[in-house]
Amino acid sequence: MAIFGKPKYTIVKPKKFKQQRKKDIPDGLWTKCEDCGEIIYNKTLEENLKVCPKCNYHFIINAYDRVAMLTDKGTFNELDKDMSSGDPLEFAGPKTYKEKIKQDQEITGMKEAAIYGTGEIDGKKIVLVVTDSRFIMGSMGSVVGEKITRAIELATEKKIPVIIVSGSGGGARMYEGIFSLMQMAKTSAALSKLNKSGNMFISVLTHPTMAGILASFASLGDIIMAEPKALIGFTGPRVIEQTIKQKLPEGFQRSEFLLEHGLIDMIVPRIHMKETISKLIGYLA
Repeated sequence: MAIFGKPKYTIVKPKKFKQQRKKDIPDGLWTKCEDCGEIIYNKTLEENLKVCPKCNYHFIINAYDRVAMLTDKGTFNELDKDMSSGDPLEFAGPKTYKEKIKQDQEITGMKEAAIYGTGEIDGKKIVLVVTDSRFIMGSMGSVVGEKITRAIELATEKKIPVIIVSGSGGGARMYEGIFSLMQMAKTSAALSKLNKSGNMFISVLTHPTMAGILASFASLGDIIMAEPKALIGFTGPRVIEQTIKQKLPEGFQRSEFLLEHGLIDMIVPRIHMKETISKLIGYLA
């Protein structure tokens, strides 16, 4: 009889269900916090200025988002936008310097790792510079150094404050050798002239701010502020531990540790950054 020929179990193939389920939930809706592991709805993360609502971890953001967060809408006028680096050493490695620049230009939509221009914060005129760690780790080559120097000189000429937001894990750019190292002295000299003119420089340190960036203009602010938990230092903690063969203190080179030891003046959450800078300009500029 046919009844005895039927299988004991019915096999359900879930393949079509899985495909349909995948279509129902679009990709890119959620982000995992790099610090606490919390799964965050992307719209919530955007509304919170890319800060984890659970642990206050500040995600790295790009330079143009930073400008939008700090300046009054429609007031930022970018200068020297198309300035890009040459290849003075004809650097060759697994990738040539020219190939690396082209790759990061395509990824970021930027010509270089820094942008600068004039703008307003709550109606107060400023010159603003922002470095972007996505472009060769925000390292300082001749173009980045030139843009920062021009920004400082413009602020000196116009007698308005300059704000530099630093985010560099690369320091001086090895692809340019001594040309890169020269930018440390050039930017510092420009700041010396700004200081003598009586103008104000606010340095904002974000995660990460390291090496030649910190060893030059980033540590010379009249006011030095940092975002919470930002890694700030000359050499990274892992390299230091390997060199001195000692365990470093907990939180070493983080904003909170450096505030306690006097390297920075204040820690300011991203959501209060514009308001705090505006008040400082009002009080001190």
